[in-house]
Amino acid sequence: MNTDTTTRQTIAVVDDNVTNLKIARNMLEEHYNTYVMPSARVLFELLKKVTPDLILLDIEMPEMSGYEAIRKLKADERLHRIPVIFLTSRNDEGSELEGLSLGAIDYVTKPFSAALLLKRIDNHLLIASQEKHLEDYNKNLTKMVEEKTDQILNMQFGILNVIAELVEFRDEKTGGHIWRTQQYLNLLVKQMLKDGIYNDEISLWDLRFLIPSAQLHDVGKIAISDAILNKPGKLTKDEFDIMKTHVNRGVEAIEIIEHETQAHSFLEHAKCFAGYHHEKWDGSGYPNNLAGENIPLQGRMMAIADVYDALISARPYKDPMPLDMAKSIILDGDGKHFDPALIHVFRNVADGFEEIAINHRGMSDSFIFKWGDPA
Repeated sequence: MNTDTTTRQTIAVVDDNVTNLKIARNMLEEHYNTYVMPSARVLFELLKKVTPDLILLDIEMPEMSGYEAIRKLKADERLHRIPVIFLTSRNDEGSELEGLSLGAIDYVTKPFSAALLLKRIDNHLLIASQEKHLEDYNKNLTKMVEEKTDQILNMQFGILNVIAELVEFRDEKTGGHIWRTQQYLNLLVKQMLKDGIYNDEISLWDLRFLIPSAQLHDVGKIAISDAILNKPGKLTKDEFDIMKTHVNRGVEAIEIIEHETQAHSFLEHAKCFAGYHHEKWDGSGYPNNLAGENIPLQGRMMAIADVYDALISARPYKDPMPLDMAKSIILDGDGKHFDPALIHVFRNVADGFEEIAINHRGMSDSFIFKWGDPA
């Protein structure tokens, strides 16, 4: 018990018997900051200004009984953790059981021993204090774990971003492709959620990892020779066949990363982006000629983002296409190259695609774009 009035704990005593209140005050005020009051109504007036560390509560009172008062306390988010000890002349087992079932931490019958009650109060306050310290410790520990997890994830995202950038660095004319496709995807996903398109599937995804994982969609190009990757003219059939292998090479590279680390939804998304973004809705794409919803949703989404950016970007073999023409080509691919449901989404965000293309054309890819970032 603390006798320092500036640091000691606070007890509220509620009893409609004036004599009991005087006894309680005389017993407690030497050890605790003490408030005594004749009714539960006055208690709740006090609780608007003061939050006691413990409440001693009589049961049989007019206006509002102790049972009614504790129900009201426990229903209040701000007050429900305050420990309550019932003080009552009732000594039957049923009354004690009811009081404890309502959330009281103890049940003391009158008349009571002052020394015994003080010891019980002291013990309960110690338990409450330890629980509070443990709760604060757990919150701090959780925060530390979350911060450390964020640091590790940011480091991993950064490393993978560098890997993806190495691929883009080999072609000076594709600067910003990774960044822009991530932004396009961000727009698509937000609009899909708004329009209710494929919500059942998206709800299973951890969106924190979806957008950053898209940066690996072309990682397989690292295995393609510069002679093909940077050829200034149209590829021959044989050269195009080699170029198409970047899809499977990308999946293989991600599977190596997956084997060397723990399996993670980030890498599952990355494999879908890498492995299926050249498949087409009508089955004429590559490498597996998948059609319709047999193509994973991530691949169908990336197909729109990737093709749009390829159209509006300069390449060794072509000049950039005007934005309105690129938009028309995407829309014309409805039901052929692209998922019709996603084309509906694209119509709603086409202006956003154009804004991204204008504002971020030719920029560096050395950024980590995360779910929720503004486009």
